[in-house]
Amino acid sequence: MSEPPQAAAAPSFHTARNTTSTATENLDAAPVAEVNLAISGMTCASCVARVEKKLNKMPGVRASVNLATDEARLELSETGAQLETADFLTQVSAAGYEARLISRTDLTPTAGSGTTTSAGARAGTTDPHDAAHPAITNSNTHAESVRAAAATREAADAQASARIASLRQRFWISLALSIPVVALSMIPALQFPYWQWVIGALTLPIALWCGWPFHRSAAAALRHGSTTMDTLISLGTLASLGWSIWALLWGGAGGANYRMSMTGIHALTTGAAHGSHVYFETAAMIVTFLLLGRWLETRSRRSAGDALRSLLALGADDARRVRTASGADVDEIIPASDLAVGDEFLVAPGTKIATDGVVVSGTTAVDASLLTGESTPIDVGPGDKVTGATLTTAGAIRVRATRVGRDTTLAQMGRLLTRAQSGKAPVQALADRVSAVFVPAVILIALVTFGVRLALGNPLDLAIMTAITVLVVACPCALGLATPTALMVGSGRASQRGILIHGPETLESAHSVNTIILDKTGTLTTGTMAVDRVLLPPAGARGGSGAVAAHKEALALAASVENYSEHPLARAIVARAREEGVELSPATDFENLAGRGVRATIGGQHYYAASPRALREAGVDVSGWESTLEEVASGGASLVMLARGDEALALITVRDQLRPASAAAVAELKNLGLTPILASGDNAATTRAVARAAGIEVVHAEVLPADKVRVVEAARAEGRRVAMVGDGVNDAAALAAADLSIAMGSGTDVAKAASDITIVNSDLRNVGAALRISAATLRVIRQNLAWAFGYNLIAIPAAVAGIILPGLAAAAMAASSVIVVLNSLRLRRAE
Repeated sequence: MSEPPQAAAAPSFHTARNTTSTATENLDAAPVAEVNLAISGMTCASCVARVEKKLNKMPGVRASVNLATDEARLELSETGAQLETADFLTQVSAAGYEARLISRTDLTPTAGSGTTTSAGARAGTTDPHDAAHPAITNSNTHAESVRAAAATREAADAQASARIASLRQRFWISLALSIPVVALSMIPALQFPYWQWVIGALTLPIALWCGWPFHRSAAAALRHGSTTMDTLISLGTLASLGWSIWALLWGGAGGANYRMSMTGIHALTTGAAHGSHVYFETAAMIVTFLLLGRWLETRSRRSAGDALRSLLALGADDARRVRTASGADVDEIIPASDLAVGDEFLVAPGTKIATDGVVVSGTTAVDASLLTGESTPIDVGPGDKVTGATLTTAGAIRVRATRVGRDTTLAQMGRLLTRAQSGKAPVQALADRVSAVFVPAVILIALVTFGVRLALGNPLDLAIMTAITVLVVACPCALGLATPTALMVGSGRASQRGILIHGPETLESAHSVNTIILDKTGTLTTGTMAVDRVLLPPAGARGGSGAVAAHKEALALAASVENYSEHPLARAIVARAREEGVELSPATDFENLAGRGVRATIGGQHYYAASPRALREAGVDVSGWESTLEEVASGGASLVMLARGDEALALITVRDQLRPASAAAVAELKNLGLTPILASGDNAATTRAVARAAGIEVVHAEVLPADKVRVVEAARAEGRRVAMVGDGVNDAAALAAADLSIAMGSGTDVAKAASDITIVNSDLRNVGAALRISAATLRVIRQNLAWAFGYNLIAIPAAVAGIILPGLAAAAMAASSVIVVLNSLRLRRAE
């Protein structure tokens, strides 16, 4: 496994495979920019469909609108990137809604990092419509854009909170007024002279003030020539109220002796004495039930987005900068977003690390549980990498910033989680098509029902109430919430486990995988060489008479010889010596033997630390070691033999250590029905030894990157659905070729950019968890869609047949949306 370069990060976006776009330009290529908008005023899937339709008509734009988050994500091609921010806002306004810019991000990789603008600015150019927000060209303006984006999100959150509070207040007032209205309407014993005028007076504020959010939204949609779920609610409420007022004033229902009774399920044709039936209770129940449903739904939707809000809030607010990237020494407290690459900053014990970097001095333990799900703190010291937003538990450290802004791990996680939550799974496509025509179709059904009732000779009030029931019982909102709420909760739960699902289309891929190909180094193993054993000469070997007294003496000599080498085997031996506290001897005349080992002089004697083959070629006697060498080599370890002059003193085995959880993780993958395959570029003996330890039967060793691709393609040719797990540059091609690609978080940016799922904490057990959570999320989406479609397919015909009361219809419609959201919230417990 090659070490990833520490230069600019590769762009960490994953090209969405969304096929719902109607944009005029082909956006199959990777987008060059991304825009996130906060949308206010949406209430149902019809709203989403209309906003998406408007945005997708723009050239070079692919838009995905999320009802659950009230946000739109726009992917822009080269053509779309030429559009101004104001163009998008105007397009949303033309659909009847209000939009505010959260961020506009240039996804084109540069020598530094991608740039993000917000509140109207665009990276790399100046937007003439947004002169107050210049293009972001340096870290200061970038920091301003980050703060502006945060302010926009905070404003949107405040607006959502205010909306929840308003719905709650209107509901309680509506409920208090509705109780006497319904009681007087349904219990004749309570009906006193002119009671109907009293409930009429109580119903007016319910229908008009409490129900004002529905009427306002319906009117806004009407102004733009469209309809929404609120259109159905408003029509049903106003029709019930209007008919009842007509009955009071002109239909004979206004007298002192007017009485009304309710019998049976519907009872709309009987029970009204001395005049037409009044339906004030219908208007009251429609508004009350739907306010309750909208309040609970909105509040639950906010809960569904808790994971994303928690992740975005993890970052540190301030940093103590002690040296700038230009080399100037300072000591100042600055906003963490103002840090630049190369700046050095101090991190006190118990505080958050401001951004990704490398420890310059000091030691501490880092708790990354909130970011990666890993509960055990990790000890770090000089030269170790640290991640922004993680928490130091003990000890102060000085860190040099290596990634800032949109390139940090936290920022990339936030973008990936936002993208996963804002996209659409392929299974949602049918719901989108239905939602686009749902409300007009329901209005048409209600009108036809009204006409047929009159043609069959039914009373006018029965025809009106049946049509109202059709309007009220239909629920496009459940269709709109089926996918996004499940995606929000499922992807949020995954992120809490240190798993990033790059897009909703990944759910389909994860669901059908039956074969998983695993890389060895950095995936099953730690990717770090470590000393396994120190073997002294066997009996009969020259040097077996006690030339070295113990393995610590041999380790000390080997480490002293290897101390000046940078080879991974040498570093492993020196590290083991330091761990065991042995003292190294000064070495002179150090010589690197060009890939075969090293040689040095200690105490006037010549020592070798090299492969057994190199020692034989140098004339060292290794007779008597043959059986030991054969036995050790079959175990897959790398061998370093210590020799003095022509005498072999000890044999040190070094191997890449199997991750502690690898065997359990492979067993879990088998339990999930997957066939594991190990593919590695390492030698056959080492690869097979690792496979045996991990419990893998199928092994491909000594494979080049192109060979790994062929392993994937061969499995797919057999009809298998293949997942690939890797971490290095050499895995990127195989990751791209697989049906599902999974990258370990410790790997290279190239590998992560090519993956569908990233395991942030590199815990192989989370591969199984990712597959389980993906499957559970897809299962909940299907349950939600089945409920949403099934409810409407049953409820609308029942309303047409006249077997549902309007008030019951309102309760059912409100409950349908809440049920979808609550079903999605079950994913909070997914494991």
